[in-house]
This record gives sequence, C-alpha cells and structure tokens, in this order.
Amino acid sequence: MSYWIGLAGLYSRFLAWLARRVPNERQRLLALTILAGGACGLAAVAFHLSIGWLENLLINRANHAHGHTWIFWTILTPGIGGLIAGLGLTYWAPAAAGSGIPQVKVAFTFRSGLVSLRETIGKFVICAFQIGSGASLGLEGPTVQICAGVSSLMARGARLSPQNCRRMASVGMAAGIAAAFNAPIAAITFTLEELIGDLDQTMLSGVIVAAALAAVVEHSILGSNPVFHMPHAYTLGAASSLIWYAFLGILAAVVSITFTDGLLKLRALFKRWTAVPKWIHPAIGGLATGAMAAIALGWFHLNGIAGDPYRTLELALTGTMPLLFMVVFCVLKLAATVSSYSSGGSGGIFAPSLFMGSMLGGAVGYIDVYVFHHPMDAIGAFAVVGMGAVFAGIVRAPMTSILIVFEMTGGYGLVLPMMIANMSAFVLARHWRPIPVYEALLLQDGIELPHNSRPLDPPRAAEIEANEPTLDATA
Repeated sequence: MSYWIGLAGLYSRFLAWLARRVPNERQRLLALTILAGGACGLAAVAFHLSIGWLENLLINRANHAHGHTWIFWTILTPGIGGLIAGLGLTYWAPAAAGSGIPQVKVAFTFRSGLVSLRETIGKFVICAFQIGSGASLGLEGPTVQICAGVSSLMARGARLSPQNCRRMASVGMAAGIAAAFNAPIAAITFTLEELIGDLDQTMLSGVIVAAALAAVVEHSILGSNPVFHMPHAYTLGAASSLIWYAFLGILAAVVSITFTDGLLKLRALFKRWTAVPKWIHPAIGGLATGAMAAIALGWFHLNGIAGDPYRTLELALTGTMPLLFMVVFCVLKLAATVSSYSSGGSGGIFAPSLFMGSMLGGAVGYIDVYVFHHPMDAIGAFAVVGMGAVFAGIVRAPMTSILIVFEMTGGYGLVLPMMIANMSAFVLARHWRPIPVYEALLLQDGIELPHNSRPLDPPRAAEIEANEPTLDATA
C-alpha cells in the first residue's frame, strides 16, 4: 500500500512540475496525450495479464479438476465469481458494471470525460475477477473504460479545461481499443464511429497518437503478432462464394438481433426482480454460464464458453472444427453471454460477438464447400468474415468491424466478402432495430444520449447530470 501511495505522490509532483514548465494548455494537452498513450498501454497489458493469471487460477483449474468433480467446479466457479462481483458492484463501485463502452459515452457526453478513480480501479479488479472465474464476457470494453479512467485522471491532474478533458476521454478509448485488439487503425475508426461523431482535428490527432503509442507498448511487452495465428492468408477463391457471403450477412443480422433482444429483455427482467438482492443476480448468471460451459466440455471436450474464448475460436478460423461443434457453440455462447451480462456482470460483448460470428461463418462455410465443392479452406475464410459480420450487426460500427478483423487476422484478401457480409448485417440489423445496443442499454437506465454523443450546451448538460440516474449493478 505504501508503494502505491508513494507512486501517487510522485505522479502528483510530476503533474505539478509539468504545469509549471508547460503553461500553455495546448502544449500540455499534447504532452499528456503522448503520456496517456503509454500509460494506457501499460494499464491494458496489466489488465490482460491479470485476467490470464486469474483464469489459470480459477476457471482453468476448475475445468481440469480430479475425476468428475470438474463438472461441479466448472458450474460453481463462475457463480462464485459472479457473487463476489455482485457484492463489489453493489457496495463499492456500481459504475464499474456493464461493458464499459456505454459508461465512457456517458462520461464523454455529460461529465466532460470524467471517469472516477474508484470506477477505474473497480473496473480493473471486479472485471478481472469475474472474467477470470469464467464469465462469458470480453475484456475489450472494460479495457476502454480503464484507459479512459487513466486519461481522465491525467487530465484532471494537469488541470485541463472541460473541453480538453473530454478530448482526453477519446484518447483513452482509442488507446484501450488499440491495446485490447492489437489494432490501432480500428481503434481510430471505432472512436470516431462510437464516441466523437464528428471530425474535431485536435481530438482526432490525439486519438491517432494515443492509439499508436498504446499499440507500441502492447507490442513491446506481449509481442507484435496478430491476435490470431492463421495457417495462411485467405482469399476469395471463387466468385460463386459471394452468394453464401451475402447469405452469411443475413444470418449475422438475425444472430445479432437475437443476441441484443435477448440481452435487453433478460436484463429488464433482472432489473424488475426485487425478490432476490441485486448482488446475487450476477451469481445466478454465473451458474447458468457454468452449466453451459460444462455441457460444452462434456460433449465436445472444448471450452470457450467460460474462460478464454480465443483458443476455441482459432479452431474455427483454421477450418478444423466440425460443423455440429460450430452450430452448438454459437448457440451456447449467445446464451451464456446473455446470462453473464444481463444478470449484472462486469465485462464486454466484443469478444463474444467475434466468437459467435466465427462459429456462424464457419457453419455457412461448410454449406459453401458441400454445395459448390470448393476447397476446405473456404470454411476458415467464412469464419473470418463471420466475425466481422456479427460484430457489425451488434456493435453497429461497420468500418471498425472490417478493419478490426483485418488487423486481428491479417485477412486482407477477403476485402470484398467482408464488405458484402458486414454491410448486409449492419443495414439489416439497423433496419430491424434502429437503436444500437449501447444506447438501448442506457435507455433502460433512463439515460438518453444526444445524437452522435455530441456534448450538450452547458446549462442543459448540468441539468441532465444533476438528474442522471446512478448506473447500478445491472448497468
């Protein structure tokens, strides 16, 4: 504890020194943007390593327990993690609930980018523990909230103006996405699509610098390879496959709507369920997730429902996963993620959406192979495209959905199939459900964002902030 107190004191003295040496705020903003990129990269790496360590300690150990006791421990461990997370979210850091993206959007719009220290630390600790214990949630959205908290702390310490504090929130979001996905280009487009909404040149330049620096830090510590190791670069083998890529886009929209509708409806039920204390709700979702993980392990001897999903996802991307496995894992992952998130968990939906998309895409790839007798490599190619299509349908960030898959897999030879499937999923999902999932989640909490998350006039912003509902453990 004394170490952290000393570090905080050193940091405060550094900011005071910076304020004296760099009195011009524009210059101070540039210096803080550079520092924030590095600091966010370090925070993201620490968060990811903590989750990996906890997964090995908790859910992975439960999966490999002696004899048939693994069934009991695989079901129970996510429940215990949910119980502890529920207590932490109810009595310590309620703002650390949810994926992290809606919370940053609220901070950006209503609070000049303010993400509190308690919210940041709470997100780190609670989310790491819940994901490490087996919740079917992703670490990418939480990384954004943690990095936005780091950049917000730096902005407040340097006494930046409210407008520049908001700019630092966008810096944190970009750095978080870049470090989480090892995808700095996608980080820039996501921040533009999801947060900024217009081209503020100062903000855009800060976003680019922070994303690049965070990616450099992440590369230096964890390596510079793409997230997924592909056997070779996939390409569009035959023009006739475009029919099935378009069909994949339609199915991706259906899966996206099924996921978001299920998530919102179950979340509404949990919010109305007052017979059981709110801090118990995440434990119920955890037990349901554990049961589905036990089914996957028992029947198919594979995980990915609870714990790190990327190892199983990579089997789909390499085309080595049987058709039945892909269909069942898509359904189980959808149900498990809805259970983990809607019951009040702390974690994101990015990784689950990529997982569901790869399974759906691989299943459609089998159809392409059987109908047109194309090479088996088509299965992996369809799995790659499916990742982006379901992501586009759920998150509603079409440019990011294409770029993030390119950067994670190196699959640049699939530009045309990716565009067809992603835009089909995006357009259909938006037609069927005009309100994106993050805005819908905030509306359930009584919070309505202005169009494109642009800031409100100061009097209106102050009025809304004064009456803004507290984001509880189901947020």
